[in-house]
Amino acid sequence: MKIAISVESTNDLGNKLLREYDIKVIPYKIVLGGEIYQDGDLTVQEMFDYVDKNNTLPKTTALNEFEYTEYFEELKKDYDAVVHICLSSGLTSSCGNAMRAGKNLENVYVIDSKSLSTGIGHLALYARELANEGLSAEEIYEKVNARTDKLVTSFVVERLDYLYKGGRCNSLQLLGANIFKIRPRIIVTKEGKMVSDKKFRGPMASVVAKYCQETLEEFNTPDLKRVFITYTTATPEMVEAARTAVKAAGFKEILETHAGGTIASHCGAHTIGILYFNDGNEQ
Repeated sequence: MKIAISVESTNDLGNKLLREYDIKVIPYKIVLGGEIYQDGDLTVQEMFDYVDKNNTLPKTTALNEFEYTEYFEELKKDYDAVVHICLSSGLTSSCGNAMRAGKNLENVYVIDSKSLSTGIGHLALYARELANEGLSAEEIYEKVNARTDKLVTSFVVERLDYLYKGGRCNSLQLLGANIFKIRPRIIVTKEGKMVSDKKFRGPMASVVAKYCQETLEEFNTPDLKRVFITYTTATPEMVEAARTAVKAAGFKEILETHAGGTIASHCGAHTIGILYFNDGNEQ
């Protein structure tokens, strides 16, 4: 059986990995200055420059059921089945739309990742590996779905400006964070929602080192096969701090990727995270 593994553009794997693992993508749309772009048409820096100049965030639009139906039907011209992994239903209505579209089509399986960015990417690579082992689409669906709550998806954010403009924090939180240089950790819960649960202070390179240390100590049974370091923008020192931490933890494959437009539009510049499965004791 020929199986398509599919994601939205919020996966943040990057073109090289998407090609290597033969993962299909349906892009979100980004509205910027009255123009509509497909996610990926603009660089993240172009988006940040627009926000700095106009003091307004780009808007991302949910994908509707009809768009998913057309996309799945097109994939099924070349594949026997589709396994599609969505951005968390706790963050977007797109996931529900994809599920409704999938229920009306034969051999289309839609998974709520309860995650974002390379959390979705982890699930997609896992799904492709299962397909390569010869598992059926239904078996892949069951195994990937069962592993969604094993993901550790988190980031540390330099500034709260984008979260404030997007309505995810209030003006007092923004003021306090900017005055005291507070850098929050944003983590995705098992229910697929974003919350701020820890706060760090200081230069970003040292903050990243502390964030990685505390995250790895808290979620301390990692599957050491693979970890992602994913960021919107970052200094070499920030990336090196993350790389040093995950290397010391014993991860065998360390993949560095850039967050795309949809993710970057919600968290801003100098946002970086480590993302991994926390089920090493079960593997």
